[in-house]
Amino acid sequence: MIGRENKKDNDLFFLCSLIEYIARKTKNTKTDVIAKIGKKKLLKILKLADVYHSENMAKLTEELIKEHRIKIGLFDNVSNCQYSVPTHWDIGKVYKRLLIEIEKETGTDIIDLLAEVFSSPIAQKIDDYNSSMYYESPEYIYESYKQGKPCEE
Repeated sequence: MIGRENKKDNDLFFLCSLIEYIARKTKNTKTDVIAKIGKKKLLKILKLADVYHSENMAKLTEELIKEHRIKIGLFDNVSNCQYSVPTHWDIGKVYKRLLIEIEKETGTDIIDLLAEVFSSPIAQKIDDYNSSMYYESPEYIYESYKQGKPCEE
């Protein structure tokens, strides 16, 4: 256990945060980043997350961008934000919680879930830092994901 979180959850948190960091750095959607890196490499990163976690995030990101030839895109949710921009760690935590809940219910492979969740309508809301979705409760985000849209109050 790392803190109160088990290793698997902490590794997933790292992977989600890394994907967010790469997406911001390259101005791509997380879906584009996942497609470029590929399932096999994402699984390797997840399995070795405790090792990667001790590396410098900027250095690791640069290596992955170069290795997978990720070009600069046009998606820029950071500079469009009118408020405080959440950190890549904040967003990694939001996605980690959502993925864990979906995996518990469906049993779907976590790497397969990454692509599915990051391309969902709820991910679009989470990634709009001018909306309140990213700081809603994990339960609300999960229910919204299941409905395919933000839940009615």
